[in-house]
Amino acid sequence: MLVAGVDEAGRGCVIGPLVVAGVVMSDEKLSGLAALGVKDSKLLTPQKRELFFNEIIALAHDFKVVKVSPFEIDKAVECKIPLHKLNRLEAKTMAKVIEHLSPNQVYVDAADIFEERFATHIRECLPADVNPEIVSQHKADKLYPIVSAASILAKVERDREIELLKNDLGDFGSGYLHDKKTTSFLVEWLKTNKDYPLCVRKSWKPVKKALSERDTVQQKLF
Repeated sequence: MLVAGVDEAGRGCVIGPLVVAGVVMSDEKLSGLAALGVKDSKLLTPQKRELFFNEIIALAHDFKVVKVSPFEIDKAVECKIPLHKLNRLEAKTMAKVIEHLSPNQVYVDAADIFEERFATHIRECLPADVNPEIVSQHKADKLYPIVSAASILAKVERDREIELLKNDLGDFGSGYLHDKKTTSFLVEWLKTNKDYPLCVRKSWKPVKKALSERDTVQQKLF
């Protein structure tokens, strides 16, 4: 029996992609994750996540990582159709991961406030020949080692993407709005540039506000 876990990293950040990762292994190998001490990626140091990353892949039957661009995220956030916003995009992306892994059973970290609705949205995006049992639960990354493993893959891949962006843009911090370095970067960027780079999510309220204020100033000047 193949058991999978799926989780994401970067859902709430303002800079960089949303990364969804899944890992699948035979149920006999699940105890190996517990033996490693795998747990929610947010509770681990970057060095520990990198170490676990290779150990998880060595244990896994297969794994899959999908990166969702800020453009795709903005399109979903601005969508006017009810229940077709970011949660539905995440469900659709998780379905892609699950289709690739083709497990008998899959545990997912529910993004929707209604756990079963999130599972339903995933099922709707799966082809007819892929029909695993879906366990959709809040805080699944803390409850199930297989989801913890997926969260580690997602977080490591997102961290790598962020470092690549920093090579081009300079150090903008973590990419989250609670980070003063990130908010400072967003303010300073518009002082010398007409628009934000493609890695910035323009549907996020602080970004929309900054762009709107810039346009207002320009209108007064010209």
